[in-house]
Amino acid sequence: MNRNVFVFFRLHNFQYILLTMVCLYFSACQKDSFITSPNAQISISVDSLKYDTVLTSIGSVTQYFKINNLNNQKLLLNKVKLMGGATSAFKINVNGIAGSEVGNIEVAANDSIYIFVTVNINSTNANLPFIVKDSIMIMYNGNNRFVQLEVFGQNANFFRNQVIKGNITWTNNLPYVILGSIRIDTSAKLTIESGCKIYLHADAPFIIDGTLIGNGTKQENIIFSGDRLDEAYKNLPASWPGIYFKNNSKDNLLKYAVIKNAFQAVVVENPPVNSNAKLTLHQCIIDNAYDVGLRCVNTNVNIDNSLITNCGTNVSLTYGGNYNFTNCTVASYSNTNIVHKNPVLVVNNFATLNGSTLTATLNGTFRNCIFWGDNGTVNNEVKVNKEETNTFNVFFDHCLYKAKDDPLNSTITESIKNLDPQFDSVNVSQQLYNLHTTADNAPGINKGINGTGFAKDLDDNNRSVGLTDLGCYEKQ
Repeated sequence: MNRNVFVFFRLHNFQYILLTMVCLYFSACQKDSFITSPNAQISISVDSLKYDTVLTSIGSVTQYFKINNLNNQKLLLNKVKLMGGATSAFKINVNGIAGSEVGNIEVAANDSIYIFVTVNINSTNANLPFIVKDSIMIMYNGNNRFVQLEVFGQNANFFRNQVIKGNITWTNNLPYVILGSIRIDTSAKLTIESGCKIYLHADAPFIIDGTLIGNGTKQENIIFSGDRLDEAYKNLPASWPGIYFKNNSKDNLLKYAVIKNAFQAVVVENPPVNSNAKLTLHQCIIDNAYDVGLRCVNTNVNIDNSLITNCGTNVSLTYGGNYNFTNCTVASYSNTNIVHKNPVLVVNNFATLNGSTLTATLNGTFRNCIFWGDNGTVNNEVKVNKEETNTFNVFFDHCLYKAKDDPLNSTITESIKNLDPQFDSVNVSQQLYNLHTTADNAPGINKGINGTGFAKDLDDNNRSVGLTDLGCYEKQ
């Protein structure tokens, strides 16, 4: 190659490399400098944050939004300010810095930062839900952008580690929030009026050593649930421990009560201290309990026209006892919270204590009931186990159940096996479970036995037209 040509190429390559380095340098310098134009572009991931009802003095779930710098240069946010200031019900955290006002926040080119928001409502004199609002102002390059904040607040009666003595009545003027625990003393009686809402914290069991009377109605149920009402928590199982009827408890009655999202929704232990049922559940709903919906240990329980759904084990009757189930629907479906892997009904007459098996008399009658499960791995949704020679009487009278094998140790009369009850609609992904039976050809329609003594179904509709239907709902 001609020497002059070689030198030319070397000089050309050097100039090219130098030009490239200069461009990269200035590009880097540009990214390291702040954009100051009022036309700088940002995006905010939301224009508002809205919270479900938050009980006074109970904090909310944390929500957040992002501020995105859409420019090829750094952006300086002059200020992110909670307009209500330090006294606001809302609290913010700006990219790890907590405070009602945070300034001089650098956002790298084509990057983003997070704003976290929580809320805590102070009590007022209002009985009804009230709205609390605020906003967050984002200032940059002479521009002001806003994100609106809104929450429904609700006053409540608060009890922490409370022991109820004497005869007490709870009215429905305000919800009741239980922290730590609540216990009805041995000689005490608590009466809960219709429409009462009882919200229990994660560490708060409801313990009954005395008597609990719940007088709900179809129009105004009594609600037992966890105290987190945010969207992420309001359908979360195991969000509170449950209701426990202990040794000396007696003459308990719940009518039109909804007990949901507990770890163990209802637990009844040991024989009653008198000749009455220890607990009567009348037109109640037990739903979404992580471990068990109804656990009975050598006790006496009557339940009618009730719905027990989507629990780890829906009903567990163990170590004997006396039980009457009439027109109940007991059903489970696997979902994102609870995998259906246990029978919906487990009945036995024994318990294990210190390596020894103890047995007791068992009498159980299940009349006009539906026992069903789906989307799980359970072959037999009804399981009846017997040990030793104690008195053991289990009757399934005019029931519909799903099972590969008929339950052992049982007398089965006029019952239907493995026919889909044709519930109105079940959509697991949307957590929709409508367990009415509305189809004319549903197998449980007019297949029950009359004369049970219960004239109304769970919807408070009459059962007097023709033969009664199976399950907790009567087709209208």
